[in-house]
Amino acid sequence: MRAFLVAAFALLLAAPTSAQEEVASHWVQFMPGGGQEARVLTAATTCPALVIDGVSTPMAERAPPNGDFPLRLCALALPAHAKSVMLGSARLPLLTAKPERIMVFGDTGCRIKGGSIQDCNDPKKWPFPAITAQAAKMKPDLVIHAGDYLYRESPCPAGDKRCEGTPHGDNWAAWDADFFAPAAPLFAAAPWVVVRGNHEDCARSGKGFLRLLGPDPVNPVAGCNAHIPLYTVPLGDVTLAVMDNTDAPDTTIDADLRTEYEADFEALDKIKPPVWLVGHRPIWGAVTLYGMTLGGNRTMIATLPSTRLLRNTALMLSGHIHTFEALNYDNEDIPPQLIAGFGGDKLDAAPADLSGVNVSGTRIKDGLSIGGFGFLMMTHERKGWRIDVHRVDGTIERVCRFAHRKLACAKG
Repeated sequence: MRAFLVAAFALLLAAPTSAQEEVASHWVQFMPGGGQEARVLTAATTCPALVIDGVSTPMAERAPPNGDFPLRLCALALPAHAKSVMLGSARLPLLTAKPERIMVFGDTGCRIKGGSIQDCNDPKKWPFPAITAQAAKMKPDLVIHAGDYLYRESPCPAGDKRCEGTPHGDNWAAWDADFFAPAAPLFAAAPWVVVRGNHEDCARSGKGFLRLLGPDPVNPVAGCNAHIPLYTVPLGDVTLAVMDNTDAPDTTIDADLRTEYEADFEALDKIKPPVWLVGHRPIWGAVTLYGMTLGGNRTMIATLPSTRLLRNTALMLSGHIHTFEALNYDNEDIPPQLIAGFGGDKLDAAPADLSGVNVSGTRIKDGLSIGGFGFLMMTHERKGWRIDVHRVDGTIERVCRFAHRKLACAKG
């Protein structure tokens, strides 16, 4: 009998003390319409319960384990009035009032594709983990990720120390290495708005994005959904309009996408202003290729019936171009553009002064680009927003301000 008790006690000590210990990741994200949803990835056979304002509420299974994604994904829509949400001893972040501090970045993964290899093991070459740790210390109320989470598409070449041992492909191991594990400090700091990037298209990591971060229920029978219709996230004084422009080619026109994008732009025009349009690909961004400054997404420009459909939009937020850009345009129908695609992937080049540059028929009135990795912290002020362009270590490289559909950046 004594031997049995000793063995049982040993098993008890070896077993997890709570369901929380089987949790691989947890976060809160905004859903269409502005509701907040808690999500948990767990190795447990059942979904955990959350304690909301002292009341235990079971989570529902969003997606069961499978070969590529061996963890159970659980979700729970949080009540609008919730003040406290606990997962075991972990407090989940909530936005309970309009945000005063918004952290913005994108294009965060480590590139491994064919012969293009980024050093995923050097924090100076791939700074995404350092960025999340630094930004979390600044206590943002909200995080906006402008898309492109998973860049580890190809196997690491044998013997290459820059990526030795790293997973690749659209599966949990790669998603965890490239996004979920390094994002943990910011998951604990604030709820997120997640935007789909072109690396999350159906040919690459779309399956994982729609399962883990997508706004719609997981439908294993339907396959990969190529387009998520535009949806809104009201944030008090401003409404985010989240656009999925994943498949819009930059340099060619895909006429097959006309119906979807025209519907998105028509819906955008009907949203009560002020609106911030959040989409991965900028409509009129600029980048240097082959020694020339080019820009503009030809598919979105072709499917935008009129720039007047942007009249309710005060600001555009994007990634895709791997640098920081702040742009005002000659056409007064077009709102200013912030590009924050400098969160981790290999950087792009663009001229420091973009004033006067023509991007697919639209002239930049005044604009700038700042090289190097970093992130944005937007702080609400009495007359608009202060935008701090941070380096990886948190130092401020430049200060911009946004008010009345105009961006103004201090001289460097």
